[in-house]
Amino acid sequence: MKKKVISIMLVGAMVASMGAMAGCGSKGADGGAAAGDGSAAAESAGGAATADSDKSIAGTETLTVWTWDPAFNIPSIMEAGKIYKEEVNPDFGLQVIETLSDDCETNLITAATSGDFSTLPDIVLMQDNSYQKYVTAYPEAFTDLTDSGIDFSQFPEGKLAYSTVDGKNYGVPFDNGCVIGAWRTDILEQAGYTIADLTDIDWNRFIEIGKDVKEKTGMYMLSGQADSPDTILMMLQSAGASLFNEDGSANIVGNEALLECIDIYQTMVKEGIYFEVNSWDEYISSITTSQVAGTVNGCWIAATIMAVKDFEGLWDITNMPSLVKTPGATNYSNNGGSSWYITCNCQNVDLAVDFLKNTFAGSTKLYENILPTTSAIATYKPMADDPVYQEPQAFWNDQPIFAKIVEMSANVPSNNTSPMYYDARGYVGTAIQNIMAGQDINAELQLAQDSTDADAAAVLGN
Repeated sequence: MKKKVISIMLVGAMVASMGAMAGCGSKGADGGAAAGDGSAAAESAGGAATADSDKSIAGTETLTVWTWDPAFNIPSIMEAGKIYKEEVNPDFGLQVIETLSDDCETNLITAATSGDFSTLPDIVLMQDNSYQKYVTAYPEAFTDLTDSGIDFSQFPEGKLAYSTVDGKNYGVPFDNGCVIGAWRTDILEQAGYTIADLTDIDWNRFIEIGKDVKEKTGMYMLSGQADSPDTILMMLQSAGASLFNEDGSANIVGNEALLECIDIYQTMVKEGIYFEVNSWDEYISSITTSQVAGTVNGCWIAATIMAVKDFEGLWDITNMPSLVKTPGATNYSNNGGSSWYITCNCQNVDLAVDFLKNTFAGSTKLYENILPTTSAIATYKPMADDPVYQEPQAFWNDQPIFAKIVEMSANVPSNNTSPMYYDARGYVGTAIQNIMAGQDINAELQLAQDSTDADAAAVLGN
């Protein structure tokens, strides 16, 4: 009976989380492509892999993979397969079944609740912030990689935290969700500032600069969806703070770091330097039509910015502002990303481990090759010193932004994660909307905590 309750709650929460991510365009709020990026799944979970040449590699030792997005994740895993076949195992084969993120999760629930894991692939890609709910409910569905020989020290702790449960490593990190401050240097110059003036500063100083920029140029500094708490959650993680306690229970009421983040957010909106919009499309438009001086978001936003070729040479990046009062404040955070997991149905775990170990966890060549075609930025630490990542980028004021992003990602603090992340995120987002509309902050945060705790009790039995 408990499994049935878990599965129902998971599906409900998943629908809510996918609704939140649907506004994330081709690069979702959790990195890679949003689960609803518009490409239908090529096959059902139990179906055969597509025979398209761009989704399969012939070989006698074959692994099957579920992932989504033919412009991002699929070419990345295919390139990994080609490199592994050429450099490590000539008998290697790969079959990629194009499966949307929400379908990966739904199919996992179906397999686990039925007790039949034979429908699962060998490897599956999962969004970082959604994974812990599934491994907590169905730990038997995944392979423990802690003692696999993969060198997890080559990835930042903040990234690894998403795929680490009870001290065990389950996933191999893929794309980077490191937060960047991306700024129009021409707008800053009009107001008498440079990118250096926005580097290593706190939010108090940022607000001062923002007010000055608004007065001199008429432009907002930032924008964001009114129904999304992403800006506040990025602030929160930048200090290693969280919506959860160490034991995974909700930490919303009386959370001093959260209260500081909300206060900063309210101040920015009140001072007219933060433009609240109603949709993801409006958020993107505010950036691409010069309504704002820049954005603070996961580094995947760079691909959207670069789509406007007329702005080449007018953008640069730096780190984000830090909190002022909260202990452990830094200028680094994360928003998004995904990781690769080996399922319990994998019939050749040694092959799957060796494949991931020699590609996403060990090949600078892989990350070099996929960068120009997918804009997939690694969290793999050695890429910070890689010549390809060190190359100046004309669009970004001739700065080596890819190396800078990898370097910044190494400084992102880890925080307490929880299977209830998307539940809490949704409730806090609603609370903030109500607070901005004049409702009592304490009452709204209490409601958010009570709702999160109720979901946790139903889903996890605690």
